[in-house]
Amino acid sequence: MTTPIRWAFALALVVSVSLTGKPLSADEDGTESSHHHEMGAVDAMSSHHAHMDLHMKWTAPRAQTPEDRQRAEEIVKTLRTALQKYKDYRVAEQEGFKPFLPQFPQPMYHFTSYWQGFKAAFAFDPAKPTSLLYKKTAGGYELIGAMYTAPKGMAEEKLNERVPLSVARWHAHVNICLPPHSRGMRADWTRFGFQGSIATKAECDREDGRFWPQMFGWMVHVYPFEQTPEKIWTH
Repeated sequence: MTTPIRWAFALALVVSVSLTGKPLSADEDGTESSHHHEMGAVDAMSSHHAHMDLHMKWTAPRAQTPEDRQRAEEIVKTLRTALQKYKDYRVAEQEGFKPFLPQFPQPMYHFTSYWQGFKAAFAFDPAKPTSLLYKKTAGGYELIGAMYTAPKGMAEEKLNERVPLSVARWHAHVNICLPPHSRGMRADWTRFGFQGSIATKAECDREDGRFWPQMFGWMVHVYPFEQTPEKIWTH
């Protein structure tokens, strides 16, 4: 298994276990599965959004209250302080945040702590995000934000207890069709994956694919160095 594939399979496996409580589908050959997750992950982080809406689920917006705004401000303040040391991406790496597929061009790079992701499945700590978000620069990486995660089965009321839904909208990746093993890297990724045109189990079955009603858990991005709540909690 090549190094990029190991990264993809490791992320898919660890995130799946930490956010869903069980591993990915019981593929006998993890190598082939990792090919699919690698391509799907790169696809998900690309700038192409032709079918993005088919594969994104969002929490319902709520009326904002003063208490929500105050709680959100406290989360941002805590996170902003916690992230200061990670402006040096090498410190993040030293503390266990691993860049996901850094060899592929991406608009934003996720440096993920698998241990933080595991703990986030059980409790929320605003100072301990699962991932750090970086932009690539000539000299390395520039820190721009962070990502919190939660189990995919968590009810919206519980998500609201973590981050107010009136301020931010958690998202999840849904209706994902992975190609059959036999196609491997030759699969048409305009049809499969996180931004593919296939978004129903029936169509996925016709292609001998493997359908995921929801892949991974809930996620929310935070950009605490921005100046307005709209930009801080945008996605």
